[in-house]
Amino acid sequence: MPYHAFLALRTPLGYGCLGWLLVWTICQAQSPTIIMNNPLLCDPNEGICAVPLRQDHDTTSEKSSATTAKALQIVYFTDPICSSCWGIEPQLRRLKLAYGDIIDISYQMGGLLPDWSYNSGGISQPSDVAHHWDEVSHHYDMPIDGDVWIEDPLHSSYPPSIAFKAAQLQAPNKALQFLRLLREMVFLQKKNITRWEYINAAAIEADLDPTLLQQHYQNEAKTLLEEDLALARQLGVRGFPTLLLRNAEQETVKIYGFKPYSVFENAIQTLYPSAKPTNYDTAWAALFDHYPTLTTREFAELSQLPRPAAESLLQILSVQGQLHALTTKNGTLWIRK
Repeated sequence: MPYHAFLALRTPLGYGCLGWLLVWTICQAQSPTIIMNNPLLCDPNEGICAVPLRQDHDTTSEKSSATTAKALQIVYFTDPICSSCWGIEPQLRRLKLAYGDIIDISYQMGGLLPDWSYNSGGISQPSDVAHHWDEVSHHYDMPIDGDVWIEDPLHSSYPPSIAFKAAQLQAPNKALQFLRLLREMVFLQKKNITRWEYINAAAIEADLDPTLLQQHYQNEAKTLLEEDLALARQLGVRGFPTLLLRNAEQETVKIYGFKPYSVFENAIQTLYPSAKPTNYDTAWAALFDHYPTLTTREFAELSQLPRPAAESLLQILSVQGQLHALTTKNGTLWIRK
């Protein structure tokens, strides 16, 4: 079964994409209205990056069905260059360790930056994003170097999004590592991830076949991205991150924007009261076995150490030669040697 068939999220008791549309309509009545229409002017207080207003009226039909053994389904609308999505990486990584046995997460691309054919919200050209990214970096305590928008700005977030869909076609698990590498490239290494040389390098590092990736990129993956965007429009999703959690009874909880870990855990407990978190190993070596690269904030979240203690330990491990530190002006990425 192709990975994109999972979009329907149909369990034996479920109603697929149609079921999502019904419960989402109910949720939307209690949702805040998004008035921001500049995709790269993310609101750190709300923890949201919003797509531009569009007049699309898509009528895409329900996608093919799929079954899953996991108790909870999560549809995650994101984008490779969404700074607020980068901000919730610590929470998501902890969630996967603690509740990975009962949750399935489907990653959907949201189309944050189609192009630069707009002028609103104080950002009208790529260089305007640089200072904004530096600000949200400090707000989320996640390293982001906004200078990429000055040195080698991206014209769109669609190319890396299409590349991710191509990676999903090839190997879903490797696609997640591929997406992580793309994010590290753009947020920390100031690399324009619309360029094929960087997409290709990330594919190789994620152990994907770059030739096959390019074939899918030039063909089916473009259609898959359009399907993701259509699903987001049908569900009224315009801000990222947006996560929709659903149990077998079709009860749904929405997590909208940057939220602390407790919000994610509470949502799971609401939908699946008997859920118990896994007591995963919080030792540094075990955590880096799961995730070969961790920011300081991520390590603090996963190890459950106070932020200063986590940073001190990481620095000691670096001095000992256990870790390599990729230091940016706004923080550090720690890499297991």
